[in-house]
Amino acid sequence: MIGNDVISLAPTRFFKCLGDDTRLLLTLLIHSEGELCVCELTHALKESQPKISRHLAQLRACGLLKDRREGQWVYYDLVPSLPGWARCALKAAAAGDADRLLARQRRLAEMGNRPERRVAMC
Repeated sequence: MIGNDVISLAPTRFFKCLGDDTRLLLTLLIHSEGELCVCELTHALKESQPKISRHLAQLRACGLLKDRREGQWVYYDLVPSLPGWARCALKAAAAGDADRLLARQRRLAEMGNRPERRVAMC
């Protein structure tokens, strides 16, 4: 995002952003699990925090992810304005990479001390 303007997400930009294996796995995990924090993503991918944070920053700059801070935790989620074609592409990528994604989801499910999300009160 630039200011309050959403960066236009062209297919070329989308696929270039996901052309890196780490960025693809991060995005697929967030797509399948919903909002995740950096510590959950580092655990699921067994990668260092600086590496994961760098890739998350790139995905944010591409216009795929948004972040929010809650205390010491930084959470990432897909931008709500992600076009339908992009969501369909992520769904197809998740199906095509189901075994690797499932292994990361299992690793995430086994993680101890996961941060608790504050429930929004309406």
